[in-house]
Amino acid sequence: MNVTHSHVKNIRMAVTYEGYKEALKTPLNERPMYEVANRTLTYNQIFLRLLGVPLDEDAYYNELFDLANDPTIDISVIGEDYLDKSMNNEHFKSIQKVINIHRDQQLSINRFVAFLDGEGLLLRSELPAIQRKIREALMETLQLFSDKEEGGLKHNDLRRILTDLIKWSHNHLGESLTNADLTVKLPKFIWYGPYKKTHAYFIYYLLSLGCDVIYISPSGEDAFASFQLDWANTPVHHFQNKNEAEPFPTEKRRRKSTVAYRASKEIESILNQDGSGIFKPWQLREYLPASLTLKTTYDELFLLVKEKAMIRPNFDVADKVVKIPHVFAKIQGVSRDRKEYWERLHTLEENDHSYLIRSFPFSKGVSSDYRYHYRNALDQDGLVDPDKVMNAHFWTYKHLPNGLQQGIAYAIRKICEKSLLKKQANESEEDLKVYIFAQSMQLQGKMLQLIQRFDYSQDVPKLILFNNELNGLMSRHDAVLLLLMNQFGVDITVYNPAGHNDIENYIDERLYDVHWLEDVIFELEYKEPSFIKSALTKFFKKL
Repeated sequence: MNVTHSHVKNIRMAVTYEGYKEALKTPLNERPMYEVANRTLTYNQIFLRLLGVPLDEDAYYNELFDLANDPTIDISVIGEDYLDKSMNNEHFKSIQKVINIHRDQQLSINRFVAFLDGEGLLLRSELPAIQRKIREALMETLQLFSDKEEGGLKHNDLRRILTDLIKWSHNHLGESLTNADLTVKLPKFIWYGPYKKTHAYFIYYLLSLGCDVIYISPSGEDAFASFQLDWANTPVHHFQNKNEAEPFPTEKRRRKSTVAYRASKEIESILNQDGSGIFKPWQLREYLPASLTLKTTYDELFLLVKEKAMIRPNFDVADKVVKIPHVFAKIQGVSRDRKEYWERLHTLEENDHSYLIRSFPFSKGVSSDYRYHYRNALDQDGLVDPDKVMNAHFWTYKHLPNGLQQGIAYAIRKICEKSLLKKQANESEEDLKVYIFAQSMQLQGKMLQLIQRFDYSQDVPKLILFNNELNGLMSRHDAVLLLLMNQFGVDITVYNPAGHNDIENYIDERLYDVHWLEDVIFELEYKEPSFIKSALTKFFKKL
């Protein structure tokens, strides 16, 4: 039963991951700060953020299932996939009416909310304290919007944010708020999974209302980070791992981790965390590769390519991205010491992670118009959206592991964004990006196998092109695939004994080093490594 008061004040409670469930079970009038004085009811509100996932994911998701289904807690699950997005059409018209009035009269936030209330858009409660809290919470949320968005209440997102706040408050709060017994509880919510801007404002609105909120983000994304709020008493619990959110559990998982398994995962977490410099095989397979092209001398080039990625200067792993130092070099002409010239080339070729190309063009061009596909693959910032691309019917890499697919999609996004391919005459910026986008779908054969075998912290794949102009000429679609491989961190070395242009015709010169040797030789035949040397090399590798 509600005590006599006209104002409600919620103070956030310091809770831990270990103790928040018991706190949720505790009625408001049994929480530490509960008090009624001067017609004001004060109580403790629970707000905890759980970012990431622990080592034992099965046990964790079982805990979430228990949390959502515990009748003594009585909490609702909401999130992008769990929100009721239906809306009364009259409400939508009323929102537009108030926004039009605001555009004409430049309403203060207080009057803006009064107009919304007058249109029947706010929830109505017979309890004065709750009715006042509903108005105050919306004012507080709109004030945050005004402070954080450029132009304040003139920002284009106002209608969308306001529509969602009203829609979801009617669909998810309703009588559980308007008829709440303030001695016992207000509505409680689990926010689960990824978020958008409009979701962040709705969660803030729930908190302003005084609802208990458990914010759960397996990916580690914090919806409140962009608000930059000074919340001194908002507990956050960080787990060791960060993974994409799985669907919220509707039943318990039947797998149980052994003690040895949990101990193994814990040791693995300690040894293999970002920046440790210790990596198990394929530990980084779900990371996004980002290239870091090193500027080297001709002699340094052949020393560097022997090193594993993690030994190279400026190798870095952080925030699910691995920066791979690599080389992209063009070698013009032939050195006077022919023996050294061929030995160095053969050393590159004989590496287990190398692919030598001697015939051109080495790729198949695409004649189909990908303009429609490209436009549908863009995000709101006009950049290629990896998720949209991977789910498209034209995506040619669906057979690859998910982590590698994401890496390729991310690389395509980057090379379309940077546009390091030279424009042709009368080619627009969009034409150029559509061309790059289309050709990027054609990676196949041994080149695709190179990156399939690429364990990002280990041996760096090597692509060697020997262009003596006897076996065709390099094409523009070849150049796109070189850009894609470059973005993936593959070592690329282009030999042109005659010192003629090939990649210069298509790729921005700032992207690669050029090393001129003493002689130029036309139509130089490729010299195969001696049979004895090749056999000895293979023998010692086996040893």
